[in-house]
Amino acid sequence: MDVVAFSRNLLVRFGGLRPLLEAHPRRLAEVRGLGPAKIAQLKAVLGLGSRHAEAGIAHRPLLTDTVAVRTYLQHKLSGLEREVFGCLFLDARHRLLAFEVLFLGSIDRTSVHPREVLKQALVHNAASVVLAHNHPSGNAEPSPSDVRLTEELRLLLMRLEIRVLDHIVVGHGQTVSLAERGLV
Repeated sequence: MDVVAFSRNLLVRFGGLRPLLEAHPRRLAEVRGLGPAKIAQLKAVLGLGSRHAEAGIAHRPLLTDTVAVRTYLQHKLSGLEREVFGCLFLDARHRLLAFEVLFLGSIDRTSVHPREVLKQALVHNAASVVLAHNHPSGNAEPSPSDVRLTEELRLLLMRLEIRVLDHIVVGHGQTVSLAERGLV
């Protein structure tokens, strides 16, 4: 089979480019014609995309480029098998200081400990944060507990003069901003 037909079959089998690139190496290895080297190349493409997204937000004020923030978080958090919670830590001009995944959970929840969020915000000397987590189900709709957590963290961080600018929930190919919904 030529490379174009093989590629087309891969895209159909996995349901598109994103599911193909995010597929677990074990699942990719089940495909005849995909050996360790080709699997590594596919994973490298995903890594390059993530680095490209990160470069898009590295030195910009993030409030002025929410599309870049969403794209970055989509690359970092979409397609993971477990729910994770992380933060973008920002300086006073809303430029990225760091992104950290702070908590790893199960397939449908993660425990977030506010003390650790506060601690990391202070470690990075952040003036503001963007909270983020994924929903492995693919549905980016925030749950009532997501809204409660956002408000709890907003109030705690505000006492340290650190603003919560947003909480982005990442699904498959979609993101939801709690700030845009008036929930931050």
